[in-house]
Amino acid sequence: MNTTVKIILRLAGLIVAQVLIVNHIRLGGYVHPYIYMIFIILLPINMPKIPLLLTGFGLGLVIDLFMGTLGLHAATTTLIAFCRPAIIRIISGSQKLDNIYEPTIEHLGFPWFLRYTLCIVILHHFALFLLESFSFRLMGQALLRILLSTPVSIFLILIILYLFKTDKKKND
Repeated sequence: MNTTVKIILRLAGLIVAQVLIVNHIRLGGYVHPYIYMIFIILLPINMPKIPLLLTGFGLGLVIDLFMGTLGLHAATTTLIAFCRPAIIRIISGSQKLDNIYEPTIEHLGFPWFLRYTLCIVILHHFALFLLESFSFRLMGQALLRILLSTPVSIFLILIILYLFKTDKKKND
């Protein structure tokens, strides 16, 4: 399948899944999982900075339109798109990623991918929930939401990636 078509289908599928299914998962009022950031997580490693930022902003803007959150998701997805190259560089250390197109579990291994996803999800949740509370008085509540939502989001992201994993032999 053409790479551009695959990326567009991934984007549409994640937005639909987030808006129609995952947004309705509310456990105790503190667990708010988000899966749409899979799109930014799986973007090509060597994607130029400006298209990466514009993609992050566009994704967040679409989510904001469906959720009525007035730019919260646009701000957080732009932030994770901005920090993504540094996160990849820090997690990779001396490991060369020149011949790897996109960061997947199959290409980089589960431990690397889990650290990478954990950094992206914590950054996203931290920015989103603190911007949403926008008050020092609600800081404790925001930190509790971050602490409880992060493992659920990571679990759902990993489940989705394993369910829709492409066969490695087909890609070689």
